[in-house]
Amino acid sequence: MLRALLSGLGWRGGIWGCTFSSRQPHLPPARLLSATELVSHWTVVFEKRGIPEARESSEYIVAHVLGAKTFQSLRPGLWTQPLTPWQLQYVQELSSYRLQRMPVQYILGEWDFQGLSLKMAPPVFIPRPETEELVEWVLEEVTQGPRVVGAQGGPLILEVGCGSGAISLSLLSKLPQSRVIAVDKGEAAICLARENAQRLRLQDRIQIIPFDVTLDGSWAHLLPWGPVDLVVSNPPYVFHRDMEKLAPEILSYEDPLALDGGEEGMDIITHILALAPRLLKDSGYGWGVS
Repeated sequence: MLRALLSGLGWRGGIWGCTFSSRQPHLPPARLLSATELVSHWTVVFEKRGIPEARESSEYIVAHVLGAKTFQSLRPGLWTQPLTPWQLQYVQELSSYRLQRMPVQYILGEWDFQGLSLKMAPPVFIPRPETEELVEWVLEEVTQGPRVVGAQGGPLILEVGCGSGAISLSLLSKLPQSRVIAVDKGEAAICLARENAQRLRLQDRIQIIPFDVTLDGSWAHLLPWGPVDLVVSNPPYVFHRDMEKLAPEILSYEDPLALDGGEEGMDIITHILALAPRLLKDSGYGWGVS
């Protein structure tokens, strides 16, 4: 991937591809900069261009180039050590994407969620903090509530709108006997979720299925996989009239179908509420974010 970046061929990994502009804005000074100096430099550039979370963005990019998850996790010696010209160029290329308001998660191509390193790629929905809260709620209920026990000693979980697979894969990793049916109507989401399952070696306990919850009678296609103990979802709930107010990072890069909840923000939620009773066991229940 790095050779592609430096040669100008563009990012061609996973399910997306794009090319770098030949125009290189905001080149750093000619002398070699340390990691700390480079973070300060790009923080100023981002702030002048109105980029949100300017310092955090520059820290993540520099840390990524140096092979770390976060700037704080770098070995102290690397903070003051000058970067090589090759590393400076890599930071330059990634920062040019941030100047175009691409989310950091897409720029880095990965993001940590509940202790798991997940691949991220546009236009698949980026997990939010409330997504992590949903996982915590489900885990608390399953581990403390004795009523959710599947036939194989763990719950069978259905996730509607799995996106990158963040929720499903987190639950699988924390509930060793659980199994998951994850559905999404987006081809990019299905591909990315499957890739993340393979990366985490959880593919044997999850079925990732293309599925459109809005189609009449679509629930019948899931009957062979059920009944399930839990239905979980982080569905689209943004009012349609508010979509144009979203930040460029969201509006320009993430799939609007993963965000737009219709006129009252309830379009997909209504379909999920209709689907759940048909697939849940009598003792089952649903969790969601809205």
